Amino acid sequence: MKKKFACEVDCAACAAKLEDAIKKVDGVENATVSFITQKLTLEAAEDRFDEILKEVVRVAKKVEPDTVITI
Repeated sequence: MKKKFACEVDCAACAAKLEDAIKKVDGVENATVSFITQKLTLEAAEDRFDEILKEVVRVAKKVEPDTVITI
């Protein structure tokens, strides 16, 4: 399943750092974080999507505390 979420990031470097961290979360098939569009595109298994999304939000806050992902 592929979904997009609003994702407030401060700079392109922060977006790249977030993207790398999110891609390492167990169950994430692919992820992109765009500083320009302020969007997170997340691909993960449909049956575990909500669980994976919660972990992605937790990891994002750990890597970049100012990041806001709107679910």
